[in-house]
Amino acid sequence: MRHDYIDRYARCDSPVHRLPAALKLGVAFTLVVSTAAVPISVTPYFVACALFLVFAMIAAKLPAVFVAVRLLALEPVAAGVALLSLMQHDGLSVLVRVLVKSNICLLAMVLLSNTTPFADILGVLRRLRFPPLLITVLALMYRYVFLLIDQSERMARARKSRTFSPRRGKRWKTAAGIVGHLFIRSTERAERIYAAMTARGWR
Repeated sequence: MRHDYIDRYARCDSPVHRLPAALKLGVAFTLVVSTAAVPISVTPYFVACALFLVFAMIAAKLPAVFVAVRLLALEPVAAGVALLSLMQHDGLSVLVRVLVKSNICLLAMVLLSNTTPFADILGVLRRLRFPPLLITVLALMYRYVFLLIDQSERMARARKSRTFSPRRGKRWKTAAGIVGHLFIRSTERAERIYAAMTARGWR
């Protein structure tokens, strides 16, 4: 099974890919922090950020459709944060402000993850003396997300081969069942992995 849609272009060759991982991580972190801190009224800043990210995307030779699909997949996160802010503050200006800032930050993360291998990012965090436990958790999360995708696809394919009802309600019920079983199996897998690591001296 193919899961290269997660970081399909992370190991390509381009001027952006050849930059040091520490530099790219630092630029992305600075951009996210400054985007969150700068008021939305400073329009030139956000225009400059958007143009910078578009230029980086072109220099990295990432297809615009690929980046757009990733942004759309993450858009519910930005929309959820924006709606939460709207509930706490009156006015559509808050909604627009949060959406603009969230999408710029998400675009920066999409570009970082698709121009830098995840192992290189972990290497930078290790050199910066991040807690070893945090780095281990991130490494395990990245490693086993592929197994979870494999398992969910196998379960969905097996259920689809046994389900013949075209009704939408039936499909939603099936999807809910798959999610529930996947959660149970993931929990069991996590316990087995932890037991195996503990048996080998990991603390």
